[in-house]
Amino acid sequence: RSPPPLSALSQVLRLERNRRTGLVFPLRNLERYLAPGVDTAPFRLFQPGLAALQHAEELFRAGRHHAIDYVSSAVRMDHAPPSALPEVCFIGRSNVGKSSLIRALFSLSPEVEVRVSKTPGHTKKMNFFKVGKCFTLVDMPGYGYRAPQDFVEMVEAYLQERSNLKRTFLLVDGVVGLQKTDHIAVEMLEEFGIPYVMVLTKIDRASRGLLLKNVLGIQEFVKEKTQGCFPQLFLVSSLEFSGVHLLRCFVAHVTGNLPVEAS
Repeated sequence: RSPPPLSALSQVLRLERNRRTGLVFPLRNLERYLAPGVDTAPFRLFQPGLAALQHAEELFRAGRHHAIDYVSSAVRMDHAPPSALPEVCFIGRSNVGKSSLIRALFSLSPEVEVRVSKTPGHTKKMNFFKVGKCFTLVDMPGYGYRAPQDFVEMVEAYLQERSNLKRTFLLVDGVVGLQKTDHIAVEMLEEFGIPYVMVLTKIDRASRGLLLKNVLGIQEFVKEKTQGCFPQLFLVSSLEFSGVHLLRCFVAHVTGNLPVEAS
């Protein structure tokens, strides 16, 4: 299988400038439509240059000396692989597009098998993917609709015990915004003191007005109600690859794999 269009930066760089910027930095696209006086600082906290984006992309491209593999699945912490590398995990409601996003992140290495089901709640275990000797990425079971019975025990144990966990990525549907189950997840992360970041998925399905409303509402919530959440939201479309390159770069950054001079 060959990587899909726009999954590589080299393809994105061929686009005209406005489209290119909007694809890599979706928040900048929205910035133009803000009312005067709206604080734009949270839109531009993580703004890597081209060298950093390219460096991060190479981490997600498998090579002879850089294997990217599904390692194992676990339903309990004593089944989890050793915690030797920096780690990030992705959590979110069932049907938020979590597995689709992970597949988009790994799209430059099509041989990496990330199962994407049409049935919500398909991920019943913690799935571990090892990215060379650089970091591990964990796909967590979805919560809410069709969540595994032991979801809370599994996830709480992981979040509290995994000492190498560098950042949790909390996925929120960009069309419907924060739901009741998302608030419960936020409370859990805040209670445990886990640093996390919110990622708005499926932005290709939301009108610009709706997306802007959800972004500003969630930003206000993050500012007023959270302490462990990174103030900048990440907007992504797994279908169009909007925001995927920036998210790869942020993963590289939080796992300590982005040289300071490159950022």
